[in-house]
Amino acid sequence: TVLLLHGFFKTFKLIYPLMYETAQMLPLHPEIQALIEAKIDPYGQVMDDASTLLKETRRNIQSTESQLASSFSKAMQAALKADLLDDIKESVVDGRRVLAVIAKNRRKVKGAVLATSKTGSIVYILPESTQLLDQDLQLLRIQERDEVVRILKAITDELRLYQDVLALYQDYLADLDVLRSKALYAKDIEAVLPKITPEKMIDLVEAYHPLLLVHNRQKNIKTIPQSLKLNEQQQIIVISGPNAGGKSLTLKTIGLLQVMLQSGMLIPVSEKSQMSFFDTILTDIGDNQSIENQLSTYSYRLKTMRLFIRKCNANTLFLIDEFGTGSDPELGGALAEVFLEAFYDKGSFGVITTHYTNIKALADQLDYAVNANMQFDKRSLQPLYELVTGEAGSSFTFEVAQKMGIPYHLINKAKKKISSSKVRLDKTISKLQTERHKLRQHTAQVAKEKDKAQEQAQELEDKQQKIQDKLEQFQQLYDYNNKMLQLGRAFNGWLNRYFQTNNKKQLNADFNKFVQQEKIKYTKKHPPKKLTKAAKKKEQAVIKKEQEALKKVEQEVKKKTKVISVKKQQEAKAQAQAIANYDYKVGDIVRVKDGWAQGTVEKIEKKKLLINYGTFTALVGKADIELIKSR
Repeated sequence: TVLLLHGFFKTFKLIYPLMYETAQMLPLHPEIQALIEAKIDPYGQVMDDASTLLKETRRNIQSTESQLASSFSKAMQAALKADLLDDIKESVVDGRRVLAVIAKNRRKVKGAVLATSKTGSIVYILPESTQLLDQDLQLLRIQERDEVVRILKAITDELRLYQDVLALYQDYLADLDVLRSKALYAKDIEAVLPKITPEKMIDLVEAYHPLLLVHNRQKNIKTIPQSLKLNEQQQIIVISGPNAGGKSLTLKTIGLLQVMLQSGMLIPVSEKSQMSFFDTILTDIGDNQSIENQLSTYSYRLKTMRLFIRKCNANTLFLIDEFGTGSDPELGGALAEVFLEAFYDKGSFGVITTHYTNIKALADQLDYAVNANMQFDKRSLQPLYELVTGEAGSSFTFEVAQKMGIPYHLINKAKKKISSSKVRLDKTISKLQTERHKLRQHTAQVAKEKDKAQEQAQELEDKQQKIQDKLEQFQQLYDYNNKMLQLGRAFNGWLNRYFQTNNKKQLNADFNKFVQQEKIKYTKKHPPKKLTKAAKKKEQAVIKKEQEALKKVEQEVKKKTKVISVKKQQEAKAQAQAIANYDYKVGDIVRVKDGWAQGTVEKIEKKKLLINYGTFTALVGKADIELIKSR
């Protein structure tokens, strides 16, 4: 396999230069392949010729199997005649053919009982006549197996010298297998390589979660992409919004795509996306409480935050889902604020999801942190799965509860249990999100109409320009034709006077006068540039030099063309003579001279040919015909 790959990459080294360089670094040992192929066939079986003993053993096995089959057939025929067998007649037990004897007839058949059916109605008996042959066959198979093992051990001993090389080959093939898997998966999810930047940033444009993309594609469901940006001016994003609105999925999409990229995989994003590499990626997603380790949700969170604080720096990306949960909302929220400030002060990049109002407020206060929310349609009570950066989102607690079928009177009762200011704040955020969603829809519609208007304006401008160009062309054509008419009238007048008077001198005078008038008109339209004496002298010298060169070229051309002309005339004369003397035959393809339609000669008369043009026939003289293709 390595030798084949080496040859393949050598052939296509211009297409796969890096793969070619990698293959070139491998030490090649064709003797390994020769050593294996001498004993083992392409299907991985040890060949008969691997040893004399193996060849003889397999020949004996074939002979014994043939004898055994013949003996078994005789025993089965005898049992059938005696009506001792079940409908299935025979079976195989431990690799041996046995008779399927009806249980009540077991004593009527001589042989060894090897098994019975589950119901006990059938007894499987090895006929006595085949027992010795069967024993011989089993011994021969053991002998064959032992010889195969001996041969394989001998090959292994010889290959042991190449142990390091084979290990290198195995690593190389494993790397290629992984690379191919990455390429096939990238093709399946339509992945690309985003622009890799040296500065720390994540700028995802139209990013998809690869697993969700494949899952939705199989069910013919549209997947909504997400766009998100992390950089030095926006190093932490706090995502809020309704439950089941896509917060956690967005978080997982960011983490998974970053890990995929740093693992050498292409990712399903727009080619406009830009990303960089992080030294450490820390995640806290999901509930990891453990009975064995005696960890509650909050204990696990604290343990994780301790690790995050120790590991975080400017080259770290952290992702935290449901930040601050697991304890009392006020106390846990206060501790979560402190953790967020610690991550911020270390210059770490991160994305967190939360429902806590104090975390959202802190994100607004920090210069390089920003709020974001998942959009929710209050009319349909459906999440829109769209991430909008710049403002915090409402949890839509009561709206989601209403959607899930919670009785309305219980929802109202819950509303009365919380402070009115909290309800007003949530309503304000909810209303703000709704208005922002409407504004975005309106802005998108206006932008769409503006683009359409610009396209129409550009189209009208292009049409107007084309019409203007056509008008200019028509005007130029009109002026040219008008001038040609005037020139034609003038020539017609001179010719008429010449035909009447036969005065050549007057004709020349009229022509020279006309040329002089046209020259004056041209000079007025295109006045000559004023040149100095030196410039005039230089121009005259250039003109004289060009005229001399032109005269010399003309003489050479005349000399050469004269020879060519004589030769062409001779060839034309010979060709004309050959055509004139050609004896036309039925089936020749011909055409009328100076014509284009081709026909087939159907009949030959003295000086004429009957030509079939497909839809009609014509009788044409031989002198007016030229040959296209003889039969």
